[in-house]
Amino acid sequence: MSELELAGVHRTMAIYIARRRPRPEIRDRLDIGYSVENQSIILHEDRRSYDGSRLIAPVAKVTWIKAQSTWKVFWMRADLRWHRYEPLVTTRTLDNVLDEIDADPYGCFWG
Repeated sequence: MSELELAGVHRTMAIYIARRRPRPEIRDRLDIGYSVENQSIILHEDRRSYDGSRLIAPVAKVTWIKAQSTWKVFWMRADLRWHRYEPLVTTRTLDNVLDEIDADPYGCFWG
């Protein structure tokens, strides 16, 4: 991704995370975040256990395909591998992806 595209990703993700985060009083035990790895954004849930250890569970992966100007959407199955999310394989905007992840009609992302 170019610097301009990456800045747009961070802006869009900051708005999404702010809207979706749990209440401030429980964020030390449960929160959400994202990371950018190469051309992909990985949305994750961050949980703290009673012993203080941290568990980061991936929720969704969205990969930018620059040659096609589309985003590909993936979800993690029980085999711990990323699989294409068939109801919305590709889309032109990151906002469309985030709307689908929020709606989660098949229980693939948030359970």
